[in-house]
Amino acid sequence: MREIAEAALAPDTDADGFGALPVPDHYRGAVLRREDREMFHGMATADKDPAKSLHVREVPTPEPGPGEALIAVMASSVNYNTVWSAIFEPVPTFSFLERYARSDAPGAARHDQPYHVLGSDLSGIVLRTGPGVRRWKPGDRVVAHCLSIELRSPDGHDDTMLDPDQRIWGFETNYGGLAELSLVKENQLMPMPAHLTWEEAAASGLVNSTAYRQLVSRNGARMKQGDVVLVWGAAGGLGSYATQLVLNGGGIPVCVVSGRRKADLVRSMGAELVIDRAEEDYRFWKDPTTPDPKEWRRFGSHIRRLTGGEDPDIVLEHPGRDTFGASVYVTRRGGTVVTCASTTGYRHEYDNRYLWMSLKRIVGSHFANYTEAWAANRLIARGMVHPTLSTVYPLSAVGTAAQDVHRNRHSGKVGVLCLAPREGLGVRDEQLRQRHLAAINRFRTDAG
Repeated sequence: MREIAEAALAPDTDADGFGALPVPDHYRGAVLRREDREMFHGMATADKDPAKSLHVREVPTPEPGPGEALIAVMASSVNYNTVWSAIFEPVPTFSFLERYARSDAPGAARHDQPYHVLGSDLSGIVLRTGPGVRRWKPGDRVVAHCLSIELRSPDGHDDTMLDPDQRIWGFETNYGGLAELSLVKENQLMPMPAHLTWEEAAASGLVNSTAYRQLVSRNGARMKQGDVVLVWGAAGGLGSYATQLVLNGGGIPVCVVSGRRKADLVRSMGAELVIDRAEEDYRFWKDPTTPDPKEWRRFGSHIRRLTGGEDPDIVLEHPGRDTFGASVYVTRRGGTVVTCASTTGYRHEYDNRYLWMSLKRIVGSHFANYTEAWAANRLIARGMVHPTLSTVYPLSAVGTAAQDVHRNRHSGKVGVLCLAPREGLGVRDEQLRQRHLAAINRFRTDAG
C-alpha cells in the first residue's frame, strides 16, 4: 500500500507507472461483521453506537471483472447510509448482499461475504481495469457516484434509477469506498475536480447528486427561477448542497437549521431566510403517536412572514417522520414535496386533505442517474457548487466519524482519509482554488 500511496502523491507517475504497481492481496477497510447483526437488538435507534459495530480490518482484494475498475482510494466520506448500515437499520445490509448474490448478475456472488466494506463516496486513482473498460485507465484521478446498475431490463433505459437491479454501492453492494481499495463499475466514475484536495473531492458525490435530482432534474421537482424552496437541515450534508443549488438556480431558499451556529453558516452561503428550529422550539408531535397541526400552522405562518406571504413551491424532505406532516401542510397549492430519506423514521403521517384538496404532489427521489450525477459533479468542477466538508478523520477512526453523523454533531460533510497521509493534498488547479478558497473552507472554518 505504501508504494501505491507514494505513486499517487508523486506528480510524475503516469499510466504505465500505475499499471506496473503490484496490487496487494489484502487491504484495510471499514467493515461490518455478519456475526454482529443482532448486537443492538432491542435498543432504541438513538442509543445504537456505530463506533461499536464498525471495524477497520484487512479483507481480500477483489479482482475487477468486465466493466469494473479497482480504485486506490485516497479519501472518502460518511453518509447516512453508513450510519444506517452500522446500526443495522432498517435491516442488516447482509440481506442486501445475499439478495445480490442470488441474482444472476455477473460477479454478484462474490459480494456475499461475512464482512461488508461500507462507503458510498470516494476520490482516488484508477489502479486496475477489467475487460471492456475503455473510458478510464490506470492513473486517472476520479471520484465515484454510488449508483450500481445492470441494465438488463428495459425499465431502466429511460432513467437508470428505475433499473430493477439498481443498487447503492457500498450499501447494497460490497467493496465500498471507506477503504484503501474499492471496486466500482466503470460507469460510476467521474473526473476528480482539479482544484480540490482528495478529502474535499470525496465529500460531494452522494449528497450533491441526490440534491440535484430532487430539485433540478425532470425526475424531481423541476425547480425554476423564483421558486420558494424549504430546505430541511440546510447546514447538513444534503441540505448544504441543496441550498447552493437553489441559490444558483435563482430560487429562494428557506433554510431550517438547529442552532445559531448553523444559522450563521447558511447565511454565509447567501441564504437570507432562515428558521432556527431549536430557537423556535417547533414540536410537530404532541406525543409519539399524536401529530400537532397547531405547530404545522405556526410553522407555516413563520414561513409566510419570511417570504412576504408566500408558501413554499418545493419542500426538500429527508427527516421523514418528525417533519413530514408539517411539510405537506406548508407546501403551496399545486406545490411539490420531494423526499429522499427518513432519518427520523420511515412511518410518515400527514393529513391527506391538505394534499388532495390543494393538488400537491409527493415525489419519491432516490440518489441520481449517471447523467444527473455527472451534471452535479460538473458544477463542483467548475466552482459553481462547493464542498461543505467540516471535519476529517483517519480511516482508523471511521467509527467516531459515523458516530458524529448519527448524533448530529456535525455540519456539512464528515470526511475520512484512506490512503492520503494527511489533508491538503491532491490539488492540481491552484488558480481556480484561490478564486473559491473562502467558499471551499466555509464549513472547515466552522468546524472548530
